[in-house]
Order: sequence, then structure tokens, then C-alpha cells
Amino acid sequence: MSTTEQDAVPFLLRGPGKPFPPPEYVEMRGREGLARAVLPSGAPVWLVTRHEDVRMVLTDRRISSDPTHEGFPRPLKTGGVPSAKEVPGWFVSLDPPEHDRFRKALIPEFTVRRIRELRPAIQDVVDRSIDAMLAKGTDADLVEDFALSVPSLVISMLLGVPPVDRDFFEAKTKVLVTITSTDEERDRASEHLLRYINRLITLRTKRPGDDLLSRLIANGVFSLEELSGVAMLLLIAGHETTANNIALGAVTLLQNPEWIGDDRAVEELLRLHSVADIVALRVAVEDVEVGGQLIQAGEGIVPLMASANHDEKQFACPAHFDPSRSARAHVAFGYGVHQCLGQNLVRVEMELAYRTLFERVPTLRLAVPVEELPFKYDGVLYGLHALPVTW
Repeated sequence: MSTTEQDAVPFLLRGPGKPFPPPEYVEMRGREGLARAVLPSGAPVWLVTRHEDVRMVLTDRRISSDPTHEGFPRPLKTGGVPSAKEVPGWFVSLDPPEHDRFRKALIPEFTVRRIRELRPAIQDVVDRSIDAMLAKGTDADLVEDFALSVPSLVISMLLGVPPVDRDFFEAKTKVLVTITSTDEERDRASEHLLRYINRLITLRTKRPGDDLLSRLIANGVFSLEELSGVAMLLLIAGHETTANNIALGAVTLLQNPEWIGDDRAVEELLRLHSVADIVALRVAVEDVEVGGQLIQAGEGIVPLMASANHDEKQFACPAHFDPSRSARAHVAFGYGVHQCLGQNLVRVEMELAYRTLFERVPTLRLAVPVEELPFKYDGVLYGLHALPVTW
């Protein structure tokens, strides 16, 4: 089937007052072939919406995640995904076999066993965050006071970043993941982050600690430039996505209190909210057929994770929150060689965050109606700008 430019839909279909995932995804999954969209830059791109097709795109060697290839989609009006040439160590922008060197070195830091060993330290972070929140009174912004605090403190702990620098990282990361940020703003935020990380690497080189950065320096796999990029990527990926998941999940559990305390809720929340909907950008480097649609070399591809995770052929009644279902086939963490390294960490952070929050604050409730909550429509990641609660 051929899809013409006249059939193109807007690239970003989310917006104020609209449910997420956008209802247009249902229609796109039902049509033949793929949907054609136009990026803010005016460039055309293919949208991949079905679960089976998304997994195929994320594993086919004829499809690349390297933004230096001609035709790579850049959804932002300015800037875009950095390449490993622009930021050495930004390994998510590399294809195998170059990508494999980075992943192999980092996998031991995020295994199930390693994260299990970290549970007491993560629990301590969760407890201290709740202590600080409760000390403020009987109301709070659960995003600022808890959902952002927990993953930010955890990733800072893993990397050896002093907790006092958390606000700095949150502010710089926010600029990098906001669609409306300018090139100048992004460049400045990246520069500030890299400058800080370089100072931290210098410190850890002289005075090693029991942290990920010190171990990576010791094993000598990465150059100092690559180590800076790796650390920056882990800092950004390590708290923004998890914070969005924690906040959105808290809202869902408050609306479905019968599932509070059930650890199965975590996997279903990851599927349901799919905060990294438009993150896995790709480009065809050879002609390839996806879902009955020929994609030519040099054409951009955007696998829509939220659409795949709401595919009726994979998940019955996908808009319904049902932790009793088997949701492990979701692609909230991606799929294939680029699947999120930190997924085990995210699961434990969410599990401990929900269990502890609702045990310690059993009267927690929303301070405003759900429809008045400020959802993120201007970011690469979906989430909440704020979550006013009371108890």
C-alpha cells in the first residue's frame, strides 16, 4: 500500500484536554500500512503503531538509531538527538557492534542481582524523601517532593554525585527534554552538565569511591570523554523517566486503591503510561518493509511505544488498568539491543516508592480533580508538571 503526503497526520498528537495515548493511535493501528506524519521541521516520517511492527523496527539491522544518517527524524523544531560524535559516550545513538562495547561494560551495574543488593540503599532514599515531605505539613507537590526526589537521589548515589546537586541536575535535564527549548538553551544546559561531570570524574580519578563512576574509571574501558557522555546519559535517563512513571502511577493507584500494595501493579503501570512514547527514533539505512509498507533507505521512522503498549491484539482492553494481566511483553523500556539498561532499577524504585508511600501516608489523596492536573504536553517524555496532594 502507498501512503501519500496528503494523508500525513501531525507528528505530536497529544495536547491539553486530550487523553493519553492519543485516540488517533487506535485509528492508525487499524489502517493498512503505516501512518505518515510531518515533523515540526516539515520533514516527513513514518509512524509505527502496532506492537508487532514496533518490535520488528527495534530489532531489524536495516534500521538504525544513529542520528548521523541522512533522514534521521528530528522531532524538535531545533536541536535533536545528539550523536556519539557530538557527545562521545552517548551510546544509545550507536548501532552494533560499536554500541555493544558500552553496553557490555555497563550491564554488570544493572543486573537483577546488583539492584537487589541496592534495595536497602534505595529504601533509605525513599524513606528520607517521605520524611522530608511529611515535615512540610499536610500537603505537597508529589512530583517535586517525591517523584523527582527518589530517582534523582538514587542515580546520584550510584554515580557518586553529592545529593546537594540534585536541583542542578533536574533544572538542566528539564531543558533538554522540553520540546520548546531552543538550540541555545539546550547547548547551554548540556555544557553545564558536562562541565560538572568532568569535574566529578577528575575528583573520582584522584579519590575513587564505591560508585559506578569510580569502577568505570578503574576498568579503563572508556576514554574520559566517553565516560563524561555515559555519565550524562545515565543521569538524564536515570531520573526523568522514573519520576514521570512514579507520579503517573500514584494518580492511577489513588483512582484504583484496590491495587495498592500489589507489586504486579508496577509492570501494568509501565505499560499503561508508556512515558517514553516518542523516544526511540530510527532511520532506514536499507529499503525495508514494515507492516506491509515499503520504507526506503533514508526515511525516518518513529516507533510509538504508547501505541504498541495499547495494541488491542496484544493487550485486551488496553486502556483498562489491570495488574492481573501479563504485561511483560510491553515495550515501555524499548526492545532489542537498545532496551533500557536501567529497567531493573526502575522497577525496584517504583515498587518501593508505592509500597512505602501508601503505607506511611494511608490517607493520601489528590488535592485537585484529575482533569485539573498539569500533564506534560511540551516534553519528549509524558508525565506531570506537578501533582498536588494532601493527607
